[in-house]
Amino acid sequence: MRILVATAVPVERDAVARAFTGDRVTVLAAGVGPALAAATTATALTTAALQGTPYGLVVSAGIAGGFLPHAPVGSLVVADEITAADLGAETAKGFVPVTELGFGAVTHRPPAALVRAAVAATGARAGAVLTVSTVTGTAARAAALRARHPTALAEAMEGFGVAEAAGAHGVPVLEIRAVSNPVGPRDRAAWRIGDALAALTEAFGKLTPLLESWKHHDD
Repeated sequence: MRILVATAVPVERDAVARAFTGDRVTVLAAGVGPALAAATTATALTTAALQGTPYGLVVSAGIAGGFLPHAPVGSLVVADEITAADLGAETAKGFVPVTELGFGAVTHRPPAALVRAAVAATGARAGAVLTVSTVTGTAARAAALRARHPTALAEAMEGFGVAEAAGAHGVPVLEIRAVSNPVGPRDRAAWRIGDALAALTEAFGKLTPLLESWKHHDD
């Protein structure tokens, strides 16, 4: 089975690629934000399908903000739910997701058995990973997101876009994040990007045999 791993930026791509050898896994820097990540991932999936070498699994990977105390800096999160947290409308009564407006979807759920196996292999925690177009920068917004999504462990910017592209091709998706900073007030001095990238490389080193041997019907 061929695997496509979509990261946001080259430094994440390089951290993940260090864990793989051979040509069964493609790691690409799909770009920042859900729209560009979706477009780049969809292009890669379409190209592979037209060449007769389709991918059997798509993985969204990278660093993320973690909701304290549930996902501290340096920890790993595997998404059991990939949710677009700010896709919807603001109303006088608060935020309304686009699904309640009668449109689209806001959540993708990775294969449960694959999530469990990834957690067992890496020691990660499983929970919701939120996709946002604007990174959270205040304690109030962090609290509001966590209140709307009680199982949320992390916040990133690409997972939902990658999942939308995978879903359009009928390919299962997984999201894995290493926490580099807390979700909330922006404090660059507290970020641990290098440590998170190292944790990401280590995680994929443990995941490689699992991902390469996994079959969709295993779930």
